[in-house]
Amino acid sequence: MKKTFLKTALAGLIAGTMMVTAPTASAELTKLQLKAIGTWSNLMPYKDFEKPFYGKDLAAASGGRVTAKLNGIVELGLKGWEVMRLLKLGLFDVAHGVYGYVSSEDSALEGIDLAVAPTDAEHGREIAAAYAPVIKKHFNDTFGAHYLMTFRWGNQFIFCNQPIKSLKDLGGKKIRVYSTTLGDLVEGLGGTSVTISFAEVVPALQKGVADCGITGSMPAYQAKWHEVITHAMVVPVGAGLGFAAMSNKTWKKMNAETQTFITAQYEDLSNRIWDRAAKDDVTSLNCLSGKGECGMGETGTVVLTQPSADDVAYRKVILEKHVLKAWAKRCGEACVADWNATAGKVVGVMATK
Repeated sequence: MKKTFLKTALAGLIAGTMMVTAPTASAELTKLQLKAIGTWSNLMPYKDFEKPFYGKDLAAASGGRVTAKLNGIVELGLKGWEVMRLLKLGLFDVAHGVYGYVSSEDSALEGIDLAVAPTDAEHGREIAAAYAPVIKKHFNDTFGAHYLMTFRWGNQFIFCNQPIKSLKDLGGKKIRVYSTTLGDLVEGLGGTSVTISFAEVVPALQKGVADCGITGSMPAYQAKWHEVITHAMVVPVGAGLGFAAMSNKTWKKMNAETQTFITAQYEDLSNRIWDRAAKDDVTSLNCLSGKGECGMGETGTVVLTQPSADDVAYRKVILEKHVLKAWAKRCGEACVADWNATAGKVVGVMATK
């Protein structure tokens, strides 16, 4: 049934070819009707930002010259790693996704959000800004895509269905991950990484397929993880970064004024999501734990374990000895050189093979 729906959906998207006028020397915006793949329709970036952005904001800001049709990844029956393949094939004009998912196509993309590299949200943003030139090059070379923006889902934490008092307690645990770099982290902690789709994490925790799971605190709350978990280790293990990219074919059909307009629109969208995610980090932990102001519905009773000085020191060891070394070996010398010259300077740790 899903395959049939996917074929039908994609056929319809292909048939509705993007309407683009030839670029002119005038200051008038190129007339566009964009087809975009969004993220998960039950989560914050899609509901509160992507949907209004494509549904009304672009049209309003452009005086109706730029319009769009948005399709969520779940509604299309797609997996996270598939979105950039479809963009490359020309089936969509814009794709939103998660770096950790699409890095299976190009390991260099992992460098923007390596596990335990950022110490907090602002640090994660500094790393992302430093590494952006590398992302732009690899989007172009690997996917034939123009980089539009990086946005943030929120700090990624480790949530468990049993007591966790320190990072070292995670040894021997089966921990759900969604990216290779998070798998490197788990292996470094002495645990076993298991790859489980986001929608399947709650039953996996209930059935013992996983003991813990990694995700952002707001997605965890919205997906009702608090009904099956008991503890959370409040040590950021990732920035939870996503992106938006446009097909080069679409980008090159725009005149210069339209390219400037589009760039400004996505920069504003990125800033608004970053600001919201910072607020959501606090609110969602309140909602998960039942302590502090929530205002979003039913609260949980999750015990929030704060990192000790030993945890902070151990975290850095795992970054240097496991996460960076595993990624450098996977990605190669060019990756290491690019990362050390950009993100590595912000992190304060150099990658070595």
